[in-house]
Amino acid sequence: MQVIGKKDGAPLCCYHMKILIKTHQFTSFAMIFAYSLLLGGDVWANEKDDLLSSSESLTSLARQYENAEGVPKDYQKALELYCQAARAGFADAQYSMGWMYANGRGVSKNDEIAAQFFQIAAEQGHQQAIELTRNISGNVTSSLPTCMTLTEVSQPLSTEALTSHIYPKGKISKLVEKLAPRYSIDPNLAMAIIYVESRFNERAISPKDAQGLMQLTQGTAERFSVKDRFNAEDNLKGGLSYLRWLLAFFRGNVSLVAAAYNAGERSVEKYHGVPPYLETRDYVKNVTALYQKATHPFQRNLVDSSSVVMRQGIAMR
Repeated sequence: MQVIGKKDGAPLCCYHMKILIKTHQFTSFAMIFAYSLLLGGDVWANEKDDLLSSSESLTSLARQYENAEGVPKDYQKALELYCQAARAGFADAQYSMGWMYANGRGVSKNDEIAAQFFQIAAEQGHQQAIELTRNISGNVTSSLPTCMTLTEVSQPLSTEALTSHIYPKGKISKLVEKLAPRYSIDPNLAMAIIYVESRFNERAISPKDAQGLMQLTQGTAERFSVKDRFNAEDNLKGGLSYLRWLLAFFRGNVSLVAAAYNAGERSVEKYHGVPPYLETRDYVKNVTALYQKATHPFQRNLVDSSSVVMRQGIAMR
């Protein structure tokens, strides 16, 4: 891949604007998340904004170290900060990591790793990355730096007392309690997925046309023989079938299962863990905040295990 343009005297196609560094004092993620559910999500939205601002701040500070803006130039420190923000799913940091590798700043020049970072950022809508990747044919699959690997999302403090009342009692909860055991799924995991996916709205439709309680795409519905995605029981059977398959594939690792339910198992395989997408990492945090367990029993003979869990030895024993 050939890089065209300039940035601070080095090849680049655009100029990064400075972002003011803000200081944030975070309260317990679990407490904020649980209260946000009780209050309709507004508090969680504010905390999500703070987390995004934190990634922006890390990226801004990294640029200062990269370009010696008020601090001594330190490419290694810049890489460390960029990668923290990139791992959290911040597209601008992923784009900047691409430029560090494209220009050999603090690392050996590696166009394949650079292209992979550009592709990740482009997949999240980063405009400059989209322009750069137009000339890259196919998917680049080079291994990313180890700082990007995330196989589990840290478990928040217990929110059981706060979240015990957020799930509505009635038709859906009764269906989940009846159906989940048939698929060897803990009803609490199913309820967490349903809450995050649709807030128990049987008629929910996503911008990507995922439908119903467990937000099944047309492909997933066909894969698990779901005829009517708006039918609560059919939708639950399809979603529970998929969860059972994912649990077997990722050997009970709940973070990877949640990531795959949101972004697809191929994305988890591609990135050797939770994909570096802001939406997916937020999704995994939401599910694990509600479910509170890092692992879940799985059916061992249902499918061969993912190379991710086999390679990294994170399988449930």
